[in-house]
Amino acid sequence: MKLSKKTWFQIISSTLVRTVYNTAFRMVFPFQPMLMKGFNINLSEISRMYAGQSLIGIISPVLASVSDTRGRRTGMLAGMVLFSLGTLVIVFWPTAGGFFAFLVLSMLAKAVFEPSVIAYFGDIIPYERRGFVFGITEISWSLSFFVGVPVIGFFMDQFDLLAPFILLVVLGLISFLLVLFIFPADKPPSENKPSILTNFGLVFKSGSALAALAVMLFICLANQMVNVVFGVWLNDSFGLQIAALGGASAVIGIAELIGEGGVSAITDRISKEKAVLIGVLGNMLASLMLPFLGGTVWGAFIGLFVFYLTFEFSIVSMLPLVTGILPAARGSLMALNIASANLGRGLGSLLAAPLYPWGFWTNAVAAAIVNLLAIFALRYVVVEED
Repeated sequence: MKLSKKTWFQIISSTLVRTVYNTAFRMVFPFQPMLMKGFNINLSEISRMYAGQSLIGIISPVLASVSDTRGRRTGMLAGMVLFSLGTLVIVFWPTAGGFFAFLVLSMLAKAVFEPSVIAYFGDIIPYERRGFVFGITEISWSLSFFVGVPVIGFFMDQFDLLAPFILLVVLGLISFLLVLFIFPADKPPSENKPSILTNFGLVFKSGSALAALAVMLFICLANQMVNVVFGVWLNDSFGLQIAALGGASAVIGIAELIGEGGVSAITDRISKEKAVLIGVLGNMLASLMLPFLGGTVWGAFIGLFVFYLTFEFSIVSMLPLVTGILPAARGSLMALNIASANLGRGLGSLLAAPLYPWGFWTNAVAAAIVNLLAIFALRYVVVEED
């Protein structure tokens, strides 16, 4: 199937919008030492903030299900409103409390916008082409690290700690207008439209859907146990500061870009299930490699490169797989999928800091063990739409 010019424009535009809020979501990890110092937060406190951010995200399906009940564009616009509020809060309230509010609102923005736009493309793109399309849209995740985070580092280094947040306020407002004008208006809700509870009931009665949610939870839990501490690890081991940590983010962004490109190129051909399996197995091996490669700066960068490449390949391959499991409640399942990812990140954040004092290797080995659980759960995922 050949995609229309209108569809391509929507794909590219939504990718740029997602790059903006993904930058806000991801910037906190590489610049964690500077943010901790600027907002007077210690490692234990910021780990609890990450956990609280992710665990609050468990309620996000209630908000994100608006894409099934009120329409896809309404869900996207609601996400951008939450994002703009989050960036404004920290600009006017630059404290530890304001930073936590920013974390929560930026996460909820992602949790509401993402299921809406994925469900939209799931509605208009045939299943056999979704791996290709989602591989393109997920470039926003790597662009946020490859382009967005270094830009944030530049503004932070040249101006002050709040300068990047002011930039994000402006970009958030532009993104809202972009969504408003390029996506079609939602149709009025039908009286026969299933309720939120009906859609969630369909998900929780589906063994395949629950297995997919478990896979997403385990993949994100494993990643977060490394994600939370890698900036501190690089800083503790090699004394890397703002510019070098921005460089590390670029390395990770390139790895993720390759992972997303791999999904576009091969996931539809080898099947989504096999692609996820390959990615998770690769990530498990990469986790075990990290402590051995971390003796030098370049070894650490190479290890992180492989770790994030395989993680991104796994996650992006999961998205088209999940859209084919329960078409009747696609938006609600995608919302719960995001909530499952948030739960995994929350649990990973709670575990990461207590494990780190034992050595970075404990975080890496724990991540590998959790990936094994993801492989086990994947065996029970069955696609309904094919």
